[in-house]
Amino acid sequence: MKVLIGAWACNPNEGSESAVGWSWLNSIKRFHEVWVITSANQKESIEQAVSQHPGEFSNVQFRYVEPQRWRYDRNSKFWRWQASLPILVPVFHVYYDLWQRAAYRAAQELQEHIQFDLVHQLTFVGFRFPGYLWKLKLPFVWGPIGGLDNMPWRLMPALGLGGAAHYAGRNLVNSLHRRFLRRPRKAFAAAGPGIIAATGGIQRQIRRSYNARAQVICEVGLPGRVNDTYFLRNEGEAIRLVWSGLHLSRKALPLLLQALYRLRGNVNWRLDIYGDGPRRQRWYQLATRLGLQDRCTWHGQVSREAALVGLQKAHLFVITSLQDLTSTVLIEALANGVPVVCPDHCGFSDVMTPECGLKLPIQSLEEFKRGLASTISNIYADEKHRRYLAAGALQRARSFSWETKGEAINQVYDRVISGVFREAVRTEKNASQLSVVS
Repeated sequence: MKVLIGAWACNPNEGSESAVGWSWLNSIKRFHEVWVITSANQKESIEQAVSQHPGEFSNVQFRYVEPQRWRYDRNSKFWRWQASLPILVPVFHVYYDLWQRAAYRAAQELQEHIQFDLVHQLTFVGFRFPGYLWKLKLPFVWGPIGGLDNMPWRLMPALGLGGAAHYAGRNLVNSLHRRFLRRPRKAFAAAGPGIIAATGGIQRQIRRSYNARAQVICEVGLPGRVNDTYFLRNEGEAIRLVWSGLHLSRKALPLLLQALYRLRGNVNWRLDIYGDGPRRQRWYQLATRLGLQDRCTWHGQVSREAALVGLQKAHLFVITSLQDLTSTVLIEALANGVPVVCPDHCGFSDVMTPECGLKLPIQSLEEFKRGLASTISNIYADEKHRRYLAAGALQRARSFSWETKGEAINQVYDRVISGVFREAVRTEKNASQLSVVS
């Protein structure tokens, strides 16, 4: 099958959206001939990766696109400011719309020569950016899709004044966009059975807001291999906890610190904290005020290799994020045999099972902190159960291999193509019946 992919973010050397684009591409190319329309600023990284493994990309072609009047240069002062100042994010949205229009024109040119069987809008995953490729009148797949869910109002107090103001504004804009933006509504209609939701929550929101059905396929997958063993804890040894993420208000590390304060002398624990960001100093000061500083190690932003070394020596991985899709580091923890404790929301609810970790209710912040403290205490007291969860984590991680994900994506493609074929047959049959009557 000849597949055209739209993916502004698609880079083998970066994380987040770029990693999503690149990883999904590598899954799709196992089954199909692929043409990828992507940003010109990805070219150097992509061509370097392709040159190192030319045989793996023999059925992939890249088309690098930029708007003629406004090119994206990540090294320019303007784009560096935009990345660090949220108030300038709408400026990027204007650029991205121009890029999507340029990508659509490039797709029209390619279609004249290639005659694609299917088109897939891949990244960005945000629902408000469906692009224009659905207008090609080809079988259309859109996803994984995210961004539809709002921050629960009951969790706002954990964000601080600035964070609460930011997410209150985002909730308002998000709700307006879900109701009034026309392009996402048209794209959902064009995709039909080809809608992919990143999480179960997004799937339900698509159903509520657009009366459309979506299949859930997690946007992230296994970044490496599944480990053979897990780290053991001897009797009386401290339980080693790991928390990792950007130091932003929505990541909510203070919830873990406050839960650990409740334990005080009852549990022998150590906490490794990875990542950096604007909230780091405040969180460090909070740990100091709570008297936890001598048990916390702040590693900062380290290489993926260094973070993995720390993760492999952990007994428990803790997530406190109040809003996310699904974090890659969650899958990495499972792949290294580290049980996970997390809130029962976002993409975590879809990934976690009772065999690999624990999902805690988060109907209120106080309830979550109590549950977090109790869970850590119970796991500390029952190493046998922790080892059961560690073995389950290794097993669960295999469900998120890119081979498995690629097969799921291929099933979506087959469903869309079959649906279009059945519709064409039905239309032709109706036309034939009308001609006989006339």
